[in-house]
Amino acid sequence: MSQQRSATATALTIAGSDPSGGAGIQADMKAMSALGAYATSVITALTAQSTRGVAGVHAVPVDFVRLQLDTLLDDIVPDATKIGMLATAELADAVGEYLPGLSRTVLDPVMVATSGDRLLDKKAVGAVRRLCAKAELITPNLHEAAVLLSEEPAATLGELRTQARRLLDLGARRVLVKGGHLTGDADDSGSTSEAIDVYADAGAVEILHGRRVTTSNTHGTGCTLSSAIASLRPRRATWLEAVRDAKDYLTGAIEHADALGIGHGHGPVHHFYRAWIRTGW
Repeated sequence: MSQQRSATATALTIAGSDPSGGAGIQADMKAMSALGAYATSVITALTAQSTRGVAGVHAVPVDFVRLQLDTLLDDIVPDATKIGMLATAELADAVGEYLPGLSRTVLDPVMVATSGDRLLDKKAVGAVRRLCAKAELITPNLHEAAVLLSEEPAATLGELRTQARRLLDLGARRVLVKGGHLTGDADDSGSTSEAIDVYADAGAVEILHGRRVTTSNTHGTGCTLSSAIASLRPRRATWLEAVRDAKDYLTGAIEHADALGIGHGHGPVHHFYRAWIRTGW
């Protein structure tokens, strides 16, 4: 792996492709670019999907994923890496071999799309659990956290905090559990009228509050958030600072999602809302 670094912050996404452009590799590269990082990519799977759902998944052969990584990393050393859809246990294990040589790694354990379609082979869950211990930060939503823990999804903020700590006990170094779909009663730290996430590391557990936006256009929110964190981390002093700024960016992207009017299902968030507004969009 080459040790030459660019003066520009570079970010790598290792994930699946979404033809609708709202999630996966396409969303990752949009978020990274919108936040000032030069985006590179390695594709692990091809999907046939739209805003209405996923019609099919074709995993890229493991040897070719390795070839993509080896070729890219021999030339460009990313300042941060986001890992998304891995589809199979073989792909998850192969990508895991590269993590020790990569810095500022964010794992979004993609399992189910916004539409409800499954994006991860059931046999691959164990491999993704192993990968969680190798990444520097994992960003499961409450349903993915439950799968990783073999528990029921959290229904309250208290349960969400408990599951974040349990993910640390399983070996994760840092955890951001996304509570965007939390519908149960909140405890004294927050309200379900807010978009509440839980960040946990060896030092503390932090409750992150944000505006809850009423919209059905949330395709790719998980991909966007994890990619935003990765692209910001090289330019932020701590992981928590990068997480907070990425959450703020995502909130704005969701708030402007309806203006795009893309597709007939769960439309994408507006990755470039800041730039388009400045240019008179």
